[in-house]
Amino acid sequence: KSVQLLAVSKTKPVSDINLAYEAGQRLFGENYVQEGVEKIQHLSALTDIEWHMIGPLQSNKTKVVAEHFDWVQSVDREKIARRLNDQRPSDMPPLNVCIQLNIDDEDSKSGIQINALPALIDTIIGLPNLKLRGLMAIPKASPDEEEQAQTLTTLAELFAEYQQKLSDFDTLSVGMSSDLEAAIEHGSTMVRVGSAIFGARS
Repeated sequence: KSVQLLAVSKTKPVSDINLAYEAGQRLFGENYVQEGVEKIQHLSALTDIEWHMIGPLQSNKTKVVAEHFDWVQSVDREKIARRLNDQRPSDMPPLNVCIQLNIDDEDSKSGIQINALPALIDTIIGLPNLKLRGLMAIPKASPDEEEQAQTLTTLAELFAEYQQKLSDFDTLSVGMSSDLEAAIEHGSTMVRVGSAIFGARS
C-alpha cells in the first residue's frame, strides 16, 4: 500500500474508465486538458474518482484545470503555479500539485532543472490554494540499468530531503508501464500506468 496506481486514461473512451472503476480503480490521469475535462464532466456522478492532470500545462489552460482537477503533477514554473492558485474556486479544497523535474535534462521533456527546485518550492508553499505534495518525473526511455539507477537514486534523495522539511510532501510520482518495477525499488509512491492497463494507444 506504499505505492498508488494512477491509471493513465488519455485517448481512452469513458467506457474504459468505467470498466477500470468497476474493477476498483479510483485514480485517473489525463494528459490533455479538454479531453480530461470532458471525461470529468461525463463521470461527475462518480464522486470518489481522483483526477490528475499529468501533461504539460499552458497558461491559457490553467483556469479550467483549476476548476476541475484534484491534482496537477506537471507544475514546472512560477507563472503556472500562481495562476492555478488564483483560479482555484473558493468552494473547492486546495489543489494538490507536484513539481515536474526534468531529471535527465532532456530537451524534449517538460520540467524544471534541479537547481531551480528550491525557488519553485518556496513559491508554491506560499500559495494558499495549492498543496505541494511532491515531485514528478519522466526519466529517459530505455536507459542502461546503471544510468536508470543513478537517475532514480537522485530522485529518491531529493524527495527524501524535502519530505523531512515539508508537511504533506508525500508523493514521488515516477514509473510507467515500462519501468515501474525499477521506480518502485527506488522509492516511487505513485506509478503512472496506461498501456499496461488499457492496452496500446490507438
